[in-house]
Amino acid sequence: MLILGLETSCDETAAAVIEANQKIIVLSSVVSSQIALHSKWGGVVPNLAAREHLKNILPVIETSLQEARITAKKIDLIAVTNGPGLIPALLIGTNTAKTLSCVWGKPLIGIHHIEGHIYANFIDRAKSQNNKKIKFPILCLVVSGGHTQLVLMKDHLRYEIVGQTLDDAAGEAFDKVARILGLGYPGGPAIAAEAKKYRPDHARQKQKTTLPRPMLKSKNFDFSFSGLKTAVLYTVKKNPQILKDNGLISALCHEFQQAVIDVLIAKTRRAAQKYNPRTIMLAGGVSANEELRIQMSQTIKKEFPRAEYHLPLAGYSIDNAVMIAAAGFFRWQKMTSAEKKAAPNNWKKLTTDANLKLK
Repeated sequence: MLILGLETSCDETAAAVIEANQKIIVLSSVVSSQIALHSKWGGVVPNLAAREHLKNILPVIETSLQEARITAKKIDLIAVTNGPGLIPALLIGTNTAKTLSCVWGKPLIGIHHIEGHIYANFIDRAKSQNNKKIKFPILCLVVSGGHTQLVLMKDHLRYEIVGQTLDDAAGEAFDKVARILGLGYPGGPAIAAEAKKYRPDHARQKQKTTLPRPMLKSKNFDFSFSGLKTAVLYTVKKNPQILKDNGLISALCHEFQQAVIDVLIAKTRRAAQKYNPRTIMLAGGVSANEELRIQMSQTIKKEFPRAEYHLPLAGYSIDNAVMIAAAGFFRWQKMTSAEKKAAPNNWKKLTTDANLKLK
C-alpha cells in the first residue's frame, strides 16, 4: 500500500508517503516547522498556527508526493490526525484530507495523535538500533507536550491507559519551566541543552537546589508535574540571582530534568512489575530526550532483561506525518471488508475532536 499521512495537530505542518506491506518504508517525510513564529510568544498560539497550516499544507503535500516520486493516482489510502490537539490547527489537516479524499476518490482514515506516536516505533525497524520484532503485551510510556500516559497494549490498536498525568504533562512542564528561566520555546531541547552543561565539581554548582519528585512513591501509575514546575518558580523567586548566572541555570535545569526522568522511570518500572510486558516502548516528543532514552534503557536492561526495549528513531519522536501514515496502515489491516469498501466515503462523516480519546 502507498499511504499519504497528514499531521497538523499543533505547530508542525507535516505530510509523508509510506509504502507498507510486511514492513513500513518511508518514501518521503516533509515537515514545515512553526517554531520561529511561536517562540516570540513563548508557546503555540492556536489561531496563528492554523493560519500557517493553511498557508503550508498544500505545498507540503505536493513536496511529499514529489519526493516519493509518485502521483496522487497511486495513493491507496489517506490517513490524517483528527484529534486530539488544537482545534483550529486540526481542522486544517482534516478538512484538507477530506477534500483530497473526495476529489481523488481515495479511502480516508482518522488517526488519534497519540496512536501515531505509539506506531512511530514500527517505522523503519531495520534501520534502528533495536530491530528485533516487537512482541505483545506492550507497555508504552507516552511522553509529549500534552500527554503523559502509560498505555498497555495486548494487541494492535487495543489500548488500556493504566496511568496518566493528573495535571501538566511532562512536555508542558518543560515548556513552562523554560519560560520561567527565559530559555525560550520549545522548552524540552532548551532545558536538555542547559542540563548538559551542568558540572557538579564547579564551585557555583555544588550547592544545587533539590526539587521534589511528585507522586514518586504513590501506589498507582499516575503522574503530576504541576507542583514540580511551581517548585522551580518558587526557587527562582527566592533567588532571582539564578536568572543572571548561567552556571546556576544549568544546575537547576539538570535537577528539573532529572526529577522528571526519575518519576517517569519509577512509574514505568512499577507498571512493568505488575503487567510483565514482553516489550517496553517510549513514544511522544519528550522521548527524544537523550537522558530519558539512556536511563530508561539502563533500567530495563538491568531490571527487566527478558523485555525488549524499543523507542522511535529520533526523527520520528517529534510530530511528523510518517507516524500517522504508519498507524493508518495498522488500522486498515484491522478493518473489515465492508469498512474498507465504505472508506472512500469517510470524508462525509470524519469529525475533528480536540479531546479525542485513545481507544
